[in-house]
Amino acid sequence: MSDLLAESKSNAAEFTVSEISNALRRTVEDQFGHVRVRGEISGYRGPHSSGHAYFSLKDDRARLDAVVWKGTMSRLRFRPEEGMEVIATGKLTTYPGKSNYQIVIDNLEPAGAGALMAMLEERKRRLAAEGLFDPARKQLLPFMPRVIGVVTSPTGSVIRDIVHRIKGRFPLHVIVWPVRVQGETSAAEVAEAVHGFNALPDDGPVPRPDLLIVARGGGSLEDLWGFNDEALVRIVAASDLPIISAVGHETDWTLIDLAADVRAPTPTGAAEIAVPVKVELEARLADLGARLSGAMTRLSDRRRTDLRAAARALPSPDMLLALPRRRFDEAAGRLDRGLSHDTARKRARLDAARLSPAVLSGRLAEARRLVNRDVARAAAALAACVRASRARQLRSAGRLTVAPIERRNARARQAFAGLSRRGDTAIDRKLERARARYVQAERLIATLKLSEDAILQRGYALVLDQEGTVVKRAAEIATGAALTLQFADGKVEALAGSGGQKPKPRSAERKAGPPGGQGSLF
Repeated sequence: MSDLLAESKSNAAEFTVSEISNALRRTVEDQFGHVRVRGEISGYRGPHSSGHAYFSLKDDRARLDAVVWKGTMSRLRFRPEEGMEVIATGKLTTYPGKSNYQIVIDNLEPAGAGALMAMLEERKRRLAAEGLFDPARKQLLPFMPRVIGVVTSPTGSVIRDIVHRIKGRFPLHVIVWPVRVQGETSAAEVAEAVHGFNALPDDGPVPRPDLLIVARGGGSLEDLWGFNDEALVRIVAASDLPIISAVGHETDWTLIDLAADVRAPTPTGAAEIAVPVKVELEARLADLGARLSGAMTRLSDRRRTDLRAAARALPSPDMLLALPRRRFDEAAGRLDRGLSHDTARKRARLDAARLSPAVLSGRLAEARRLVNRDVARAAAALAACVRASRARQLRSAGRLTVAPIERRNARARQAFAGLSRRGDTAIDRKLERARARYVQAERLIATLKLSEDAILQRGYALVLDQEGTVVKRAAEIATGAALTLQFADGKVEALAGSGGQKPKPRSAERKAGPPGGQGSLF
């Protein structure tokens, strides 16, 4: 038995681990040089720091490790995601370090539109639940933007169509942020462009746009997959600047179409939405200006017609002043008659008072008598007060000592002196008032005398009867009566004749005054 074991050992070929691994690698690579594998991505965490991506492809019964090198990742038309069903094209090889095999992927494509659409619908539902597509979040586009920012590829026909259409409609400043619109980095570059435009200051060297256009030409679902990126959708929804999405043709749609403020069917349509037509605006302004001018003309004509109608309805100045003029004339007539009546009434009151020097002398004598009476009463009252005080002092002299008596006498003397002073002051005041009235009466008498002398100096004469009474009426003089005519320089005796004029009525006497327009005092 031991000999058999030794022989078997000597007949078996010996291999090193590396030889076995290399042999297996050559066998696998020769047998499966180029394969297409369908499976679900599992364990995907994005590119490694080196740029390579490592994950697994699996189905319901097996698992295959996969690697995508950095150069291949940059050429992929869409970003791989966890749970996505894909078709990987590459070659199988082994990894001796772990004694396992893997596929090195040269191309990666979705397993079908159904899988991508299912994932797109699920992402759309989740973002819509967060409110990113809510119409209330969308902003209004400016009617006439000054600067427009365009996020697109600088080498495609899209930017030329946009610039050409803006230039033809309303030329303005267009700023292009160049990005890749397809491939692994397209979503990140577009997101960075939108964020960069929003971060521009208002007064910086690069003008801040009033409106953004994110544009790309048409393509398949895989070609447009970068515009369905979740991070890009969130940045578009949070943009402070209004955004027009113009990705693909009219039948294409992406998630940023739902997050943008306005969706355009094509990039050319986005340019048409962004700016108005300058020629149409000018025509509209001209039409509005003509309408405004016509409206102002019609308004002026209507107002002028209304003014003329109102002027015809207004009365003339003569009609407006007729009633005030009549009232003024009536008042002027009443004023003339009122002055004449008031003058006659005042003259009658003066005649009734019969003011004369004799009357003034009588009043002055009466005032002097009253003053003397009051002075006598005051002296009598003062003497009675003194006697009463002296009697009280004598009655109380027996009950008082010398000192109190002296004090009371002193107080009595002071009171008596005060009463004397008050009595003297009262008498002086009364005499002063009487003297003032007397002086006033004398001045009035002198004034009357001077007035009478002045009248006589002007050529008038005073007619006196035999008793010395002034004769005021011709009817009071009998024929042959003795009269005295007093002139300024003397008196002349005269007899009344019978050839005089008949006396005039009293009303005529009041209207016709003495010659020279002077009124009569008597």
